[in-house]
Amino acid sequence: MNTARQLKRSAEHCSALGNPPGPAERCSALRDLRRRAFTLIEIMIAVAAFAIVLAAINSIFYTALRLRNSTTASIEKALPMEHALGVIRRDLANLVLPGGTMSGTLSTSSTSNSIAGQASPSFYTATGVIDENSPFAEVQRVSYLLVMSTNNGIGKDLVRSVSRNLLPSLQSQTEQEPLMTGVQTLTFLYMDGSQWKDAWDSTIANTTTGVSNGLPAAVKVQILLATENSNGSRGRSRETPIELVVPLVMQQRTNQAAQAAAQAAAGGAQ
Repeated sequence: MNTARQLKRSAEHCSALGNPPGPAERCSALRDLRRRAFTLIEIMIAVAAFAIVLAAINSIFYTALRLRNSTTASIEKALPMEHALGVIRRDLANLVLPGGTMSGTLSTSSTSNSIAGQASPSFYTATGVIDENSPFAEVQRVSYLLVMSTNNGIGKDLVRSVSRNLLPSLQSQTEQEPLMTGVQTLTFLYMDGSQWKDAWDSTIANTTTGVSNGLPAAVKVQILLATENSNGSRGRSRETPIELVVPLVMQQRTNQAAQAAAQAAAGGAQ
C-alpha cells in the first residue's frame, strides 16, 4: 500500500513538471523502493532472533544470580562452623596439665558437669587474654554447653562457658559466648594411646606409666548438625558428624623418667 502511494505521488510530481513517467521509470522507482524496504518475513526473522538472544541473556543472568546467592548462603552457613571449630581447637591445644595450682582435674563424670546443658568436661586452658584491664592470668576454665535455641531455630545453640577467676572468694562467675546454632549433639572422645574412649578421669593413674593427673593423647570432637525433615518437622540429622581431632603434647613423666633424663644430661655435660 505504501509503495503504491509513493508511485502515485512520483507520477503526480512528474506530471506537474510536464514529464509523465513511463513504464521503465515506474519499474526503476519500484526497484529502488524494494531495495530500501524490509519484507514482513525479514522483520519476523529479526524479531525471532532478537527474542532468542534476549532469552539466552536472561537465562545466563538468572543462572549467575542463583549461583551467587547459593554461594553466599553456603559461605554464611560455613562461617559460624569454622569459627566454632577454631575456638575448640585452640582451647584443646592449650590444655593445662591437671593437678597444678591453677588447674583442676579433667573428668567426664557427672559430678564435674554441674552446668545445665553441659556437653563437655570442664577443663583448664591457657587461652585467656592478658591486658591492662584484666586482673586474671591466661589460664581459664572452659566448658561447652548445648542450650535451647534463642531464635526458635532447629537444633540447639553451642555456647562456650568461660571462667577467668579461678580463686573466687564467693561464687565463680562465668561468661557465655555463643558460637553457632543448629547443633544436634556434641561428643568428646579421648585417645588413651590405643583406642578412643567416651570418658576420661585424670585422677586415675595410667596403668602403663603409673602417673595420675595425665591428659589423653588426643581429643576428638564430633558435632552433629540438625536438619529439618521433608515435611518441615524437626528431627535428628542422618548426616555424618563433623569431626575435629586435636593431638595433645602436654604429658607428665614419672620420677624415674625424669631422673634418667637428668642423669643423661649430666653425663653428656661431663
